[in-house]
Amino acid sequence: MSFKQREKRSITPFRLLLTYYSFAILISYLLLRIPGVHLEGVNVSHLDSFFTAVSAVSVTGLTTVTVAETYSSFGLAMILLILQFGAIGIMSIGTFLWLLFGRKIGMRERQLIMIDHNQYNLSGVVALIRQITKLLFMIEFTGAFILTIHFKRYFGTWEEAAINGIFASISATTNGGFDITGMSLQPFHHDYFIQFVCMILIFLGAIGFPVLIEVKTYLMKKDPSFRFSLFTKLTTVTYAALFAFGSIVIFIIEAFQSFRGMRWHEAIFSAMFHSVSTRSAGLTTFDVTLFNEATQLFMSVLMFIGASPSSVGGGIRTTTFAIVILFLITFSRGQSDIQIFNREIHLIDVYRSFAVLIFAIIMVIGAAMILFITEKQATMIQVLFEITSAFGTCGMSLGITDDLTTFGKIVIMILMFVGRVGLISFLYSIGGSASKKKYHYPKERIIIG
Repeated sequence: MSFKQREKRSITPFRLLLTYYSFAILISYLLLRIPGVHLEGVNVSHLDSFFTAVSAVSVTGLTTVTVAETYSSFGLAMILLILQFGAIGIMSIGTFLWLLFGRKIGMRERQLIMIDHNQYNLSGVVALIRQITKLLFMIEFTGAFILTIHFKRYFGTWEEAAINGIFASISATTNGGFDITGMSLQPFHHDYFIQFVCMILIFLGAIGFPVLIEVKTYLMKKDPSFRFSLFTKLTTVTYAALFAFGSIVIFIIEAFQSFRGMRWHEAIFSAMFHSVSTRSAGLTTFDVTLFNEATQLFMSVLMFIGASPSSVGGGIRTTTFAIVILFLITFSRGQSDIQIFNREIHLIDVYRSFAVLIFAIIMVIGAAMILFITEKQATMIQVLFEITSAFGTCGMSLGITDDLTTFGKIVIMILMFVGRVGLISFLYSIGGSASKKKYHYPKERIIIG
């Protein structure tokens, strides 16, 4: 086999997908260096521009600069454009353009779309992209329209209301976490309507596109024999359980801490909003640095879990967490088959879940050890919060992002990148092409525990 043939075979779809995302980050960086992107008199280093590009493509929201004080209206438009690329997925954008110009979608492109959206077969991937694109734009437009009308109460002109409404809608739906107020949604802490709309937008972006498509199919009642998939049931139940549990825990811990003096309904809304937002959105209605360290640690766990697969969020994903918990329950009962909703979960999915969990823990611990050395001014909880926020593509911070060293910024950028492309794709890109062995060795038991 020639060198070129070996090289071609080594470029697996997983490695190619990572290459495309890396190229998207480079393009985004160049867009953020165009003249007129920054406000007059503002200078941004190349590293900070690259950091913002990575954060936008990975729809994270962590920034080393204040967006409102750094970028012009043109720059904000560039950030929104990059957020769209990151939310829909690089392959989805490419497919949309290919379809727009009438180009045929080949097998290679279908494989990349399948991997980018965690699908298991090639059939229907192009139709999936069409539905995802339509759904995302429809949700963003509806959110922008509602928020723009409501924001007119806070801003003097319709233009200002529209800019803030559009930016807030896209940032919430893509779970990007970027804001142009300089204080996230904290200026609207007492406005429950804005919080509720943003919570809905965050939920729609993080629950997973396959779930939204199935709900749409069910509501339109085109197929009388339609039934929800196990993925949709498991994802929805897990997301709802984590939201409810997160809200209760945050409320209980902070009721006599930072929420002291608040009215009961104000405290409940704050707890609910931050339970939703820690899944991957990163928007805040309260200064999270004032939260108790126990709350900050708990929020780090929620950010580590992240959003659902095939959504705009990162982390280990809700299904990974659910399968691990179901396995522990099943194992403790002395059973071997994981059964849920009258279905059994494939053993390969259990293997994949534990592989993702273990690799994610190793990454977080490794990153924490590095930042404990490089970021001497930060506390342990600040470092852990920053790392899980980056890995979960959340974007919340306890205020150390601006002060990160060059090495610290690189570590956070790597975490954001891996969190966006997904640990499965990242692991397979390292391991290369899968191959089945034609033989087996004798099996032997090992003492465990």
